[in-house]
Amino acid sequence: MNLIFIHGPAASGKLTTGRALHRLTGYRLFHNHLVVDTLLAVFPFGSEPFVRLREAMWLAVFEAAAKEGTDLIFTFAPESTVSPGFIDAALATVAAAGGQIRFVELVCPVHVLEERMENPSRAEFKKLRSVSLFREIRQGTSFHYPALPPGLQIDTQHSSAEESARRILAHYGLPVNEQSV
Repeated sequence: MNLIFIHGPAASGKLTTGRALHRLTGYRLFHNHLVVDTLLAVFPFGSEPFVRLREAMWLAVFEAAAKEGTDLIFTFAPESTVSPGFIDAALATVAAAGGQIRFVELVCPVHVLEERMENPSRAEFKKLRSVSLFREIRQGTSFHYPALPPGLQIDTQHSSAEESARRILAHYGLPVNEQSV
């Protein structure tokens, strides 16, 4: 089982790239906001039950997918409400079930992130859409998170989602799902 772990700041193109990679590989796409938005219906963002349940749900899906041999694409925005041990727990959970995590970091200049922030497509999920709030959060410590393991890094300012997905395929030697091409 491969878990393609796409991470980067808000508006860096994680979901768009994940969707393109899904189309090429047939891997299941597990967007982090599926869990985040579910929990926001009950708990405030960053509250103890929100944080605990979010990570437990992410890890439970990783474990079950690895045990079933279901390849996944996961999107992740590193930020301070995620426990520093989450990445190690994810690595251990997937490895214990015979899988492997492959990390992909999406980067982009801040001015481009801000240009993308208010894009209507971001309303599909409860994503950060305010440039002023994004700037306020960036000045604080909310986006601080320990470094993730090395992997492929892609600057999405100069790479379309399809190009980024093809780079991920090539870098990790992933098979193309002929039915989806």
